[in-house]
Formats: sequence, C-alpha cells, structure tokens
Amino acid sequence: MSSSPSRSGSVPRHKWTDWRWQMQNRIHSAEALRKWIRPTDDERAAIKRAGDAFRWNVTPYYAHLMAPDDPSCPVRRQAVPTMDEFGPDIVDELDPLDETGHEPVKNLIHNYEDRVAFCVTAECAIYCRYCLRKRMVGDAEYFMRTDEHQAAIDYIAAHDEIRDVLLTGGDPLTFNEANLEWLLSRLRAIDHVELIRFGSRMPVKLPYRITDDLCDLLAQYHPLWINTHFNHPKECTGDAAAAIGRLKDAGIPVGNQTVLLRGVNDDPDTMKALNEGLVRMRVRPYYLYQAQIIGGTGHLRTPIEVGMHIMRQLRGRTSGFAIPDYVLDTPHGKVPLNRSYVKGRAGDHVLMESYDGTLWAEPNPVPEGRDLPFRLPPVDLPPDVDTIPTNGSLEARPASA
Repeated sequence: MSSSPSRSGSVPRHKWTDWRWQMQNRIHSAEALRKWIRPTDDERAAIKRAGDAFRWNVTPYYAHLMAPDDPSCPVRRQAVPTMDEFGPDIVDELDPLDETGHEPVKNLIHNYEDRVAFCVTAECAIYCRYCLRKRMVGDAEYFMRTDEHQAAIDYIAAHDEIRDVLLTGGDPLTFNEANLEWLLSRLRAIDHVELIRFGSRMPVKLPYRITDDLCDLLAQYHPLWINTHFNHPKECTGDAAAAIGRLKDAGIPVGNQTVLLRGVNDDPDTMKALNEGLVRMRVRPYYLYQAQIIGGTGHLRTPIEVGMHIMRQLRGRTSGFAIPDYVLDTPHGKVPLNRSYVKGRAGDHVLMESYDGTLWAEPNPVPEGRDLPFRLPPVDLPPDVDTIPTNGSLEARPASA
C-alpha cells in the first residue's frame, strides 16, 4: 500500500518525510482535520470536548491513512474522538494496572521482579483513543527532568535483580538521538541490565522517525529489541515496511503488540490479514491484548469470547509464527486468555487464573444485542466473595479459595 501524501496539498516530499516536520504540524483541531477527512458532527463535538478529558492530536501521515467519508474507518476510529468517549461506562478507571502503585521513583514501574517499565516521556506523536496511559500522555506533570531520569537509572543500578528494561512512555522515540544516547549509554553501563527494549508506535504513526541515524545509534547498544503496535492492515504501508526494514537491517528484532478493538480488528479475517502482513514485513506478532478497562473506552472494547474465537480461527489457517498470544494485562501479570487460564463467566465478569495461581475477575459485559460466537461456561464466585467491586477488579486471591 502506498502512503504517498496525495491529500497533503503543497507539502514537498522532503518535508513530508521529515519526522520533525510531522511532529511540528500535528493536527489538533477539527478545522485542521478537514484537510484530510470530512469530520462528522459527532466527531467535531468530541474534538471540542476532548481537551478537557483526554488530549487529542494526530500526525498528518496518520491522518492521510484515514478514509475521508467513512467515520467507521479503522484508522480514523483509533485516533479521532467521538462522543462515545463521554457516554456512560462501567468504570472511571484511568490506571487499571495500578502502575502508580508500583512506582518506586517517578515513571518507573517495577511490577515483575526482573523487569521494569521506564516511562521516559509523556509525549506521543498521536494520542490513541484507547491508550493504556491516557492518564499521563501529554500531561506536563509526567514529563521528566534529567535528574528524574537519573533517579530512575540509579534505582535500576541499585537493584541487581533487574535484567530487562523497557523504555516506554508516551513514546521514547519522540526523543532526539542525543537524548536517546544519554539514556542508552547509562543503562548499558549497568552490568546486570542484559536487555533493553523499546515500546514505540512510531513505525505505525510516523515511520519517518526510523531514520538511518537512529538505527545506527540503536545498533550500538545490542541486545536491543523493539515492540511496535500495528492494529489494522491499513497501517501496513510501504513507508511502514521501509521503516521496519531499516530496523531489521540494523539487527534489531521487531515484535508487534496489537490491541483487540471493536470495529477495528475484532474479526478473524482482519486479524489474519494483519498478522500475515506483519510477517511479510519481518515483524513477529507477539501479543494480542484484550483492551483495558479504562474510562471512556467502552465503545472500543470487545467480549473476551470474541477474542478467543478469533484465536481459534487463526490456528491451522495461517503460519504458527503469525499467531500472537492473546492476553489480558492485570496488576498481577499477564494472563493468557485460553481455557487453561479462563474459568468462565460470573455475570458481567470473566474469571481467570493468573500465572501465580490467584484468581482475577475482569469486568467484561456483553453488549446488549451482541451475538457471541460461543459462551463461556457460567462459574460461581469464590465462597468468600458476595459481590465483585464495580471499580473494575476482584482482589487477587488463592485459586483454591
């Protein structure tokens, strides 16, 4: 698929492919968006309101991928606010994984013993409407000074059980090469840090950020891995493939973490096409995430049975390495969403067992009128639990309880 800027007007190609130009010319208003699509009344109203609830912007590159006259376009649905964000939802939760409860220092999440997620910035090239960290992206409170970065690095250095550091955010590749080199050189100087990973959506939303200079820099700090975030085949453009190619040619393994999104990729054919497109680009499908219970995202979430059905339809119908693991992230770790871990339904919740043998109840109501490909078996709550809290979680407890 070509990503030629046919609707970019008089923007010269050398500007269009300059990632700094793209960042400087991000779209923040309905008026600016009209250059790329024809916003509906609903979208215009939501854009006007979005700044008070969850910031909104999008790169010209990503806007160019949107269908101008189709509000159900899977690219548009991910990035352009709608009034559904402000309708009733089952929770107002903005930190479903209790990341702030696992921060020994600012923006450093130490949940697993041997791994940390280091949110080095709150900046992103676009603000995805389902974002796990919508509480922080674009918020000045979560941007970090040099001394705060250093405090996190000092914590990592003082804890020799940490072997794996994930640089995330926000998007760490919004940093320029000088800032990235400062971070990478200090992390690589810590003997017990074996692996550095990046979580970045830049190959999807702004592939021009993946420059030769960036790849040359990253290649100096192996072993280094990147996980990116394609959600739909429309995002697998020629420019995206070229960006992935530069990373791979620099010796950097690239994986993909898709989020299961209603109206975007919640059917077997779309998911199969996406994963096969990724494999053609030399990207390994890694995780398919169940969308998190975050306030204002109910219109994008799907029943877990839908995701389980998609996974069953992929098996045997495509290459094994084109099939990701379907998981739910919880404050107690990632839970594979298959019948080895999923126990069944307790009304609007799905009960499952985590890796350490505790139970977790995930709020996952089936929308009224939604046909399911199958039904999970009904299960009872543990005997010491009368009701599940409406704030979105059942406290983890031994599975034998």
